[in-house]
Amino acid sequence: MIIDTHAHYDDEAFEKDRKELLEGMKEKGVGCIVNVGASLRGCRDTILLTEEYDFIYGAIGVHPSDTDDLNEESFGWLSENCQKEKIVAIGEIGLDYHYPEPSHEQQKYWFERQLFLAQKTKLPVVIHSREAAKDTLDLMKQFKGKLNGGVIHCFSYGVEMAKEYVDMGYYIGIGGVVTFKNGKKLKEVVEYLPMDRIVLETDCPYLAPEPNRGKRNSSLNLPYVVKAIAELKGLTEEEVVCQTCENAKKLYSLGDMD
Repeated sequence: MIIDTHAHYDDEAFEKDRKELLEGMKEKGVGCIVNVGASLRGCRDTILLTEEYDFIYGAIGVHPSDTDDLNEESFGWLSENCQKEKIVAIGEIGLDYHYPEPSHEQQKYWFERQLFLAQKTKLPVVIHSREAAKDTLDLMKQFKGKLNGGVIHCFSYGVEMAKEYVDMGYYIGIGGVVTFKNGKKLKEVVEYLPMDRIVLETDCPYLAPEPNRGKRNSSLNLPYVVKAIAELKGLTEEEVVCQTCENAKKLYSLGDMD
């Protein structure tokens, strides 16, 4: 059974066939999906998905690029709803310096507030970090030992940074980029990582793996990621699926699942 630890099925890219796609997941080997909110609207839709499908769990949080949505009222809503039974993490939160706005200070303020929320609720965190390696790591170090674990999603840095997070007990999210011809840096990270620190993710509808690069991504593409990891680690694909499944269960406290 494959577990997709990071998907966005609330995205409008799935409007036309969401129900048909999701209802076919289990028979195609995808046993569990964690849908991750990135905006307040995404968080609301994530909650609805967890209520409609027994195999979908949710993470709610506000992505750094959407922090203009946050104020005390909306943060209060987030704080209240992250306590729902099928919400298993705070995320997607973090820092993204690719664009000049929102300001770095605004992003850091709401990142820290959401980290405190994770500390309070004892939920793991789903961390987004893009072109913000030092500031992200510095903030995460401030919370070292205070959080109930988490995952560095869509990991885009090198081996040294991966080691920093693994040493703090975090999982590393590996998706379609590991299949790209220009994904050398991530391949090196996967070669370094202990297998008990790797979780599978799609970030769908984005980052579809080869041979479907550039198309809409879905959890059904994860076998391509499994194959790439297996080749890099010298393991069977079954071994990769089994280990990453166990890792995902531990990350999100999913308990026993068929």
